[in-house]
Amino acid sequence: MVAAGATLADEVGFANLTMGLLAERVGVRTPSLYKHVGGQEDLNRRIAALAMREAADAVGLAVQGYAGRDALAAAARAFRAFVVDHPGRYAATIGVEPSSPDDPLATANQRLLDAFMAVLHGYEIAKPDVDHALRMLRSFCHGFATLQAANGFQWSADIDESFEWLITFTDRGLRAM
Repeated sequence: MVAAGATLADEVGFANLTMGLLAERVGVRTPSLYKHVGGQEDLNRRIAALAMREAADAVGLAVQGYAGRDALAAAARAFRAFVVDHPGRYAATIGVEPSSPDDPLATANQRLLDAFMAVLHGYEIAKPDVDHALRMLRSFCHGFATLQAANGFQWSADIDESFEWLITFTDRGLRAM
């Protein structure tokens, strides 16, 4: 049920996902969904956890065997591809916080964080600056990908060239630290 909800969110937008629409999609009456999820909020949280797991898998797999700029580029490209391909499910992750340390969302968040930490290992980032560097990476990846997914780049410059330019710029900034 969660996978069907995530797919539907990608198609109609996360803000437009409802239990009624999901029930219609899977061919059941809305009350039947409550056998699988506790309601809209539970569905949303489960989609968020699924999306974070999928993003963590994509980024973690992409950075394996790479370091420095190569790891940065691989992580950024994988994250961007995930968000552009799955805008609805990714939108579910924004602003939702784990309810406890053993919440599946907390585990998925940590896995994605670990993948981005692996990128930073290729740079000489002082320990007090690691959190700042992680926030910068998240902002760079999230910002570009969500703008692209929302068709936010409507001028003539090639989007892929802009993205590669941003990877180079970020790499230089991290090296300068």
